[in-house]
Amino acid sequence: MKIQGREEGSINVLAIPLILAVIFFLAALSFGLWAFSSRTDYKNNTDAKISTAVDVAQKQTATDKDNEFIEREKQPLKEYQGPASFGTVSIKYPKTWAAYVDEKDGVDGYFQPNFVPGVDSDANYALRLQVVENSYADELKTFDGGVKGGETKATPYKPVNVENIIGTQLTGEIGDGKSGTLILLPLRDKTIKIWTEADQFNGDFVNNVLANFKFIP
Repeated sequence: MKIQGREEGSINVLAIPLILAVIFFLAALSFGLWAFSSRTDYKNNTDAKISTAVDVAQKQTATDKDNEFIEREKQPLKEYQGPASFGTVSIKYPKTWAAYVDEKDGVDGYFQPNFVPGVDSDANYALRLQVVENSYADELKTFDGGVKGGETKATPYKPVNVENIIGTQLTGEIGDGKSGTLILLPLRDKTIKIWTEADQFNGDFVNNVLANFKFIP
């Protein structure tokens, strides 16, 4: 019986290296098949892969050049300056944009690439500018519901070219079913409102409009 026990132990000890060897063999075989398949695919499809990569690179280059051309065409910027009685508001905007400003009862401006649709249209304007008779506090209150409900985010805003003035930047729902970014600024007993109604114009709004915006408090 003791001899049989030693024989069974010897068999078990010998079985372990055999099992490990089989596992390593299967793993090596799987890796070899994967490597061969990848090499075959690369060999058979090299031309197609290179052609695809070239097409992608050419399209990206063309897009970059188109964007550079569009940005160059916006220069030099146009300028609008409002009446002195309404703060001599001054804004600059791309020369490829058209403008319509009504100064009868304040300042009410519409700015859009190429041409300005009818002011009663449902267009999402690249830029809107208003100087209204309402006080800053009253104008800000009209957004209380949206801010409390989370549809509109309010943060302090300081114009870069006007000292000692702090207003509010509102992002999200900005009224009349529009979404965008709106700046409210106090102007004595009046309020300046400047905003964009489409995300695609955010770059111009920040880099061209707000960067050059100024008024006399």
